[in-house]
This record gives sequence, structure tokens and C-alpha cells, in this order.
Amino acid sequence: MQIPNTAQCLEFFDRFEMLDNIRIHSLTVAQVAAGLVDGLTDAGRTEMVPADRDEVVAGALLHDIAKTRCILAGGRHAEEGREICRQLGYHEIGEIVAEHVVLSRFTPELYRRGIFSARELVYYADKRVRHEQVVSLDDRLEYIIERYGNNEPARIEHIRQNFSTTQTLEKLLFSFLDFAPAQLADRLGDLHGPRQP
Repeated sequence: MQIPNTAQCLEFFDRFEMLDNIRIHSLTVAQVAAGLVDGLTDAGRTEMVPADRDEVVAGALLHDIAKTRCILAGGRHAEEGREICRQLGYHEIGEIVAEHVVLSRFTPELYRRGIFSARELVYYADKRVRHEQVVSLDDRLEYIIERYGNNEPARIEHIRQNFSTTQTLEKLLFSFLDFAPAQLADRLGDLHGPRQP
């Protein structure tokens, strides 16, 4: 599997002219995602080795790689982000990017066993970051409805259903961590490697 390192991801920020606010958001999402991998590793309660840290960080850094383009020209940034990653030769990262808005497969039976892939961790991390601030799922939901709900009941209901899935994922994920969701902002990971014991 090809995985870009942090420096390469930051070069892609420049190449795809990522707006400053999206860069900051992406960096924060990556720190949250890295902190989750580190937390799962430190707790050591999962049946399997936690998701590959480098894959998680790269997926988180690149999750909004197409957002600037889509703001300016239209389009769906998750799907366009997948295509950008594929064109760069990072097919697996592209799949993580494609699913950061809505997971195509939600599998609680795996999560109950502590099996969380990079796509779930990036998806969840993105839901916990509003701009550059780590917030609760309730705060993020309120923001998403205000920003993207367009006062359309069907659209708002779809957003609420997606966040219901996220709440279930949060409950299962944190059953394997040694800290609570409210402590996540204090557990941000270093993008250049895990914390040393």
C-alpha cells in the first residue's frame, strides 16, 4: 500500500491550493485521528492491532483535499478527493477520503470487538472537529445542520441519522480507550509519530 508521509500531504495542500481554514481543519482532524490510534495502542484492549497510524494520519490530512476545488467549482468533495488520491497513486487513502462524510459500511459487530479501520477513525475524527476546534458530537451536529441543512427537513433528517451512527461509533470506540470523549482535545497525537512512553 502506498501511503504519503506528512510532508508529502502538506505539499499536496499547496498543490491543490487548499484554503487556510481547510488546512487548519485538516491538521486538527489528523491530530485527533492520531490521538485515537495512539489511545487504542496504549490501551491494548482490542482483538487486533489498531489501524495503521500512517494510513490514518494521511487519510485525515487529505480528507478535504478537494474541498477548495469544490467550493470554487462545485462538486462533491469526498468523491473528488478520492479521485485526486487515486491519480496521485494512493488508492487506499482515496477510499478513506471518500468515506469521511458518510460510511458506506457501518459494522458494529466489528467495533464491539475493537476492530476500527482507518476509515472509521478518520470519519469519527472529522465529526469531532469544527474548523480547528475539537467539539462534542452535539456541537458539531448543530453546526452541520446550520451550515448544510438548508432548512430542508429531509436533508436535516439525513444529517441526524448520520450523526446517530457516529454516536454509536463513539460509544463503541471509547469503550476501548482509557479516556472519555470529553477528554479527546487533551489527547491529540503528534503527526510525526506516536508519543514515546
